[in-house]
Amino acid sequence: MDWNIRKKGYDPEEITWSGNRFLIGNGYMGIRGTLEEYRKEQLTAVNLAGIYDKVGDGWREPLNAPNGLYTYLKVDGTMYRLPEKEPQKHECELDYRHGIFRRETLFRTPRGNVAVRSEKFADAVNVHRIGLRYTVTADFHADVEIVTGIDGDVWDIHGPHYDAVEFQEKDGILSAEAITHEKGERVWVSERCAWNFPAEVKLKQEENEILRRIIFVTDCNTDYTVEKWVSVYTSADIGGCEKGIDKENPICKDEAFYRDEAFYKAATGCLMQDYEEAKKKHTDCWEKRWDHCEVYIEGDDAAMEALNYSLYHLHCIAPRHKEGLSIAARGLSGQTYKGAVFWDTEMFMLDFFLNTEPEVAKSLMKYRIDTLPGARKKAKQYGYEGAFYAWESQEGGFDACSDYNVTDVFTGRPMRTFFRDKQYHISSAVVYGIMRYTEMTGDYSLLREGGAETVLECAKFYYSLLYKRVGGDRYEILDCIGPDEYHERINNNGYTNRMAKYTFESAVKTVSLFMEGTIGAGKTNEADLSSLETKYKDAAEKIYIPQPDENGIIEQFEGYSQLEDVTVKEVEERLLHEKEYWGGAYGVASHTKVIKQADVVTWLNLFPEDFPEDTLKKNWDYYEPRTEHGSSLSACMYAILACRLGMPEKAYPFFLKSASADLAGGGKEWAGLVYIGGTHPAAAGGAYMTAVKGFAGMYIENGAIKINPHLPDTWKKMRFQIHYSGKEYRIEITKDEAVILPM
Repeated sequence: MDWNIRKKGYDPEEITWSGNRFLIGNGYMGIRGTLEEYRKEQLTAVNLAGIYDKVGDGWREPLNAPNGLYTYLKVDGTMYRLPEKEPQKHECELDYRHGIFRRETLFRTPRGNVAVRSEKFADAVNVHRIGLRYTVTADFHADVEIVTGIDGDVWDIHGPHYDAVEFQEKDGILSAEAITHEKGERVWVSERCAWNFPAEVKLKQEENEILRRIIFVTDCNTDYTVEKWVSVYTSADIGGCEKGIDKENPICKDEAFYRDEAFYKAATGCLMQDYEEAKKKHTDCWEKRWDHCEVYIEGDDAAMEALNYSLYHLHCIAPRHKEGLSIAARGLSGQTYKGAVFWDTEMFMLDFFLNTEPEVAKSLMKYRIDTLPGARKKAKQYGYEGAFYAWESQEGGFDACSDYNVTDVFTGRPMRTFFRDKQYHISSAVVYGIMRYTEMTGDYSLLREGGAETVLECAKFYYSLLYKRVGGDRYEILDCIGPDEYHERINNNGYTNRMAKYTFESAVKTVSLFMEGTIGAGKTNEADLSSLETKYKDAAEKIYIPQPDENGIIEQFEGYSQLEDVTVKEVEERLLHEKEYWGGAYGVASHTKVIKQADVVTWLNLFPEDFPEDTLKKNWDYYEPRTEHGSSLSACMYAILACRLGMPEKAYPFFLKSASADLAGGGKEWAGLVYIGGTHPAAAGGAYMTAVKGFAGMYIENGAIKINPHLPDTWKKMRFQIHYSGKEYRIEITKDEAVILPM
């Protein structure tokens, strides 16, 4: 495996997909895999983690920084850039072992050929910095201009998010200061270049850009290289420096000083480094990551490539630079889904980080602890107690989910959906993540640092949801939405109720840890703790959990068995418009048994001990044909359960679908004129879970790592490493044996 993804030839129709496929990132920013000459029309973006803006009635979404990589070529006064100019040859390449994107383009001019070669990386060592090397070669004496600088005309979906972008040049550094609309926050981009050939340099500044024109005449077949460093900072990075900027109000009262300090910090971030030395440090950092997370598969290079490429994307978006940040559903690939954090993080991505970088996993869960006040506020808004977490979480736990998330394709009117109101299972995902971190690491610090309080507040929320019928003896959860979003406002969704039970059980464990003194007693006295323990034990025991019927099938929710039983294809044929929404009150699937994604099967993956194996098999067989797999979260759940049932041959195509979500393309990228594409980190995490939990069959029992492999026929060997309880282990699996080696 050579760790390179290549695309030969140029097809303008693939620009948006290539932006995802060739993405580079370092957790602070994600840089779409677009070419240096591209602008917002080609969806160029330097997407920033954890900073948002809202304009008018548009959706609140994360910021894209002004593009400091902007560069194009002029030869003999004519502009040569894609997509305007047809290339004679073009190739792109992503070195996904080291996070380096390269391109090579050959243009034919009236006097000869000119080649452009470039490479760029989002620095893994200094996350504020981007490196770019841009080389021009001509086979004749060409009059060349390399035009390079900062493009302030930023791509937004629901913008424009900057009320103003101000440019300046100082001491050879170009800089842009962009001011956001909602809160007046700042984003600074600075850029510095170096070259080792004689050239005339002219500054070009227009309304939306500041550029250098590097003008020279080439010798035949000689390389002319410009090395460029770009730095990106925001208000959150600059605030609180040693000179007295107020941490609570980063937009300092001393505006002139603040801007000077910001400029200084951003400018020094792009001071010229030795390019090869900086790139070496960057690649060494990536090598250290792969030392802990690479998955080796002998006998199936395609699967090994797809899986490790998926892991590359998770590395690109891991928030290593700052505690308490999480990962958005589309990672750092753009503003789709509002840059919000969904249940995807805890239920699909967390396992990878728990097994390879527990400190990142802890940071992801610290985000949920830090946003507990927002979850409490949301619960209170709906008349509940405890913590009701945001379905689409932005900073502070603000729920970015709209009441009208879907547009009717026939009327053009927004359609009421209830994702924000009724996806109660989100709070249990938070509890699941906190408890999983504690169980896998043996580290109780997360519970001591607010995790225990979070667990108890989520239990309080579910307790306030419970219904008990007059004369009844069970607790129920009514009017909810499960993972299958096509059926809204249903009663007793099996997954939701089972996760509520898990939350109550986790609260009981947490109370026990308090009473033992393992995580401290906090502000709660022993009598109160005992009362909580009794209350949540009762709730866990009495909450209604659907049981298999006479055929062994677990009803997804009350009334599901009475819905129309048709195939996915039959439902699809009922569509009057290709972009018609399948769910909600009037969707083509809402009155049928066709579901969007794994629901009951997700429950059975999390708690397989709930039922005998034959029940698991019957439900896999029943629900899979009725699942549209309209979400990238779905395939991995069917794959993992198939492995547990000894069906790796059925798991394999679902595994490849997850692992190839960003490699193969072909997913939904547009909803009307709105871009909804981007990377699929939950699918990437799901591919990893399928490999490790499914094919390798790794699980924890009585404090020890156990392996029960179900390798596909072509896989001769599998090798990976995991962290468990503070130690690292290498696991090697063949057809004949599984070996667990402490490291």
